Amino acid sequence: MIIVVDFGSQTTHLISRRVADFGIQVKIIEPDVALEVITAVKPAGIIFSGGPASVYERHAPTVSKTIYTLGIPILGICYGQQLTAHLLGGKVKPGKTKEFGPAALVIDGNTRLFSSLSTRSRVWMSHGDVVASPPLGFSFVGNTETVAAAAMTHEKRRIYCVQFHPEVEHTEHGALIFKNFLDICGLSAKQQSVDIEAMIKTIKKTVGSKKAIAAVSGGLDSTVSATLVARAIGKQLIPVHIENGLMRKGTTQTVVSYFRNKLGINPIVLSKEKEFLKVLKGKTDPEEKRKAIGKLYIELFEKELKNHTHVEFLVQGTIYSDVIESKGTRYAANIKSHHNIGGLPKRMKLILVEPIRELYTDQVRSLAKRLRIPRQFISQQPHPGPGYAIRIIGEVTKERLVRVCLADAIIVEEVNMTGWYEKLLHSFAVATGIQSTAVKGDGRGLGEVIAVRAVVSRDRMTADWAKLPDSLLQKISSRIVNEVPGVSRVVYDITTKPPATMEWE
Repeated sequence: MIIVVDFGSQTTHLISRRVADFGIQVKIIEPDVALEVITAVKPAGIIFSGGPASVYERHAPTVSKTIYTLGIPILGICYGQQLTAHLLGGKVKPGKTKEFGPAALVIDGNTRLFSSLSTRSRVWMSHGDVVASPPLGFSFVGNTETVAAAAMTHEKRRIYCVQFHPEVEHTEHGALIFKNFLDICGLSAKQQSVDIEAMIKTIKKTVGSKKAIAAVSGGLDSTVSATLVARAIGKQLIPVHIENGLMRKGTTQTVVSYFRNKLGINPIVLSKEKEFLKVLKGKTDPEEKRKAIGKLYIELFEKELKNHTHVEFLVQGTIYSDVIESKGTRYAANIKSHHNIGGLPKRMKLILVEPIRELYTDQVRSLAKRLRIPRQFISQQPHPGPGYAIRIIGEVTKERLVRVCLADAIIVEEVNMTGWYEKLLHSFAVATGIQSTAVKGDGRGLGEVIAVRAVVSRDRMTADWAKLPDSLLQKISSRIVNEVPGVSRVVYDITTKPPATMEWE
């Protein structure tokens, strides 16, 4: 077993997933019980996660120094490296330049952790503090342009630390670093996949003879969740699609066709655009918008329940990136309350069933292929549950909803025509709420600025902006300005995640 000590990183669960992918048992624990659990379990290795705190902050999470004397291999990541340096006599200080996103790692020392890695590779950073001087017996073995301590090790004690995040997909040799650490721990690594039959068995046991109502948005996550539940309980599943006016065109027709023709279940369709616009009226704060949408969803589902008997469960397509951004662990920061998590009322009449809550986007897509879900679901880009409500900065009005919908349709059409659609995780329009001068037909006026966001990512935890061809960006810009009423100009978002989130709100 590998123990992962969670200091609140957005990617702690991703660390455990990387280890589990190699067939190794993983347990995530909190810092204040770390020594007790590690002493009892006697794991083959320990990983300290990153986290949002600074080691010098009051009440910053920490562990007993005794852990370092147990002879168990340790891998410290980001905050885990800083805490190791701090506890063992090194020095940590605020970095002159904070790093969020890609950096070039140069390996300048020998360590088993970097066995078979190229001497220069791309890694993903997300930190403010740095290790200024290592503890006694430690050596710096890697650097970036701005950080001398990108990695430090004590080979004899088998303590390895990195400032970057090997667990995220954009770190070039991240999987190899974890494999090397498992080798150091004496563990044999082999690739694993999600056990579908075990998931179906768990759902059957949970739901029993009762019925479950499923929120089906037309996106891949909710489709996979509902399909798994349908495999488990058949027509005890009641799929409900709420046509809220905030989703991409054609979504409702696709949902009805799939459930009726592929699963043999007629979904219930509720047309509620007016109701959603009403609860969003006057709201400009993204958290308020998310929570208003989540609350209305549940109210609509609970109202629909009155038309059915023996329904006790609500099926949702929550995945792990939703959970962790909504402050899914004790020391994690709340990035945004996803409508299906932070927006849910505290006292809910339904029991949640979330079959893919522990999975990431790439795992869900792989699962969908094995479930033989149609390609149009698998290849489609994810659309957030709150839909265009969080792609409209500020208040959502019918006029702005139409505007962003038209701009979004142009983006999707153009990236499809040029073969870029399936290369991207997301490509969409954002109504920024910024007014800018426009000159059309020799006349001066003001119009809204539309931002275009296109990113590449496998698991949503990190993302890089897509290097779309100039000709494609030009075509998108020209079409949006000329075809969408009330738009003055178009800008392209070239920010990675981190520091930015995938969506603007």
